[in-house]
Amino acid sequence: MAKTAKETPLMKQYNQIKAKYPDALLLFRVGDFYETFGSDAVKAASILGIILTKRGAGSTSETALAGFPHHSLNTYLPKLVRAGCRVAICDQLEDPKLTKTIVKRGVTELVTPGVSLNDDVLDQKKHNYLGAIQLGNPIGASFLDISTGDFWCAQAVQKKWISCCKVLLPVSYWCPNRKRKSF
Repeated sequence: MAKTAKETPLMKQYNQIKAKYPDALLLFRVGDFYETFGSDAVKAASILGIILTKRGAGSTSETALAGFPHHSLNTYLPKLVRAGCRVAICDQLEDPKLTKTIVKRGVTELVTPGVSLNDDVLDQKKHNYLGAIQLGNPIGASFLDISTGDFWCAQAVQKKWISCCKVLLPVSYWCPNRKRKSF
């Protein structure tokens, strides 16, 4: 008879938080480390050049694992964001010494190339525009650099919109989900 995978309380908590941020790389604080699991671990290890290992080796609950010390966040976060990752930072929300159960955790910051105020992530020599578009004819577009407050808004035909993007060089774009494939 095959063994069924038993989910530990920590992995149950991780999976619940990861389900809320499925397209983000989740940095999950465990003690003095930020850990990544599964496909996030494979991706993080590749981008950051850190060791990829596994949790529960040989068991049915085996999963990829990669992490780094929490005090190194400012070293590793910029590398993930510059690689185009949307990063959800999940911290411990209570002191582990004061609880007898699993520590409460929650996402305290969601960092993307276009919405970062972190000096280690931003390139100080250029704008950090986030572009938002509404596809149609004409195309509606806006560009915002939250680090400086610079904002541009326009309506244009596709050719002009492409020219505008080449000048402003947004680091990421937002568009309605139903139009993503068209974009």
